[in-house]
Amino acid sequence: MIFGQKGAILSRRGILIGGAALMASSQPPPSLASVSLNRKKTKVAAFDRERFVEDCIIAHRESEPMLAVREVLARAVADHRAVLTGLGAPSKAGLDVLLSSPTLTIFAAHWTPQMNLLPHDHMMWALIGIYTGREDNILWRRKHDGIEAYGADCLFEGDVATLPADIIHSVTNPLLRFTGGIHIYGGDFFDTDRHQWNPETLAEEPSDGEAIREMFARENARRNL
Repeated sequence: MIFGQKGAILSRRGILIGGAALMASSQPPPSLASVSLNRKKTKVAAFDRERFVEDCIIAHRESEPMLAVREVLARAVADHRAVLTGLGAPSKAGLDVLLSSPTLTIFAAHWTPQMNLLPHDHMMWALIGIYTGREDNILWRRKHDGIEAYGADCLFEGDVATLPADIIHSVTNPLLRFTGGIHIYGGDFFDTDRHQWNPETLAEEPSDGEAIREMFARENARRNL
């Protein structure tokens, strides 16, 4: 899935929720477009987290770093069972950090069953590759008095989403089991001031690495994990 192209919101699996009129600027809103993954039924080497990080670092040096890193991620989650074996099955909400640097952050994010994440931005490009479970995204955009939802799409095992730096989204794991995804950010995710929106009032609030850690702590406490 690619968030941010012009045109309709498309899904590889034909799933589309919502849609909205163009913003006052008359510019078309961001969208999701499908990504075809080559799922060859040949034996693939076991997922090696250190090698994966090294490949991402090398790809990040290319002239178009986001696209180059995305190729690495897409190849990895195409064999999502190998990634699940290599990283282990999620057992609680949290982040398994593979790399944290000023220019690149990589972690495996674990969503508990039916976990919800309020609308938020990243202030940097992001990539998400699902290796177990499912992630439903609602897309939001700014308006003069806050934000409004305009569409949604689902990420299944093996899917990759590309999010430009200005994307706002909220996330739900609709399943009764854990969801795990590799998240890659083009910057220091843990040391960047970002924004989130109250799920009831949609009032804008500050967000950073500490706010994310507190969110996971509350979710685990709620589920006694």
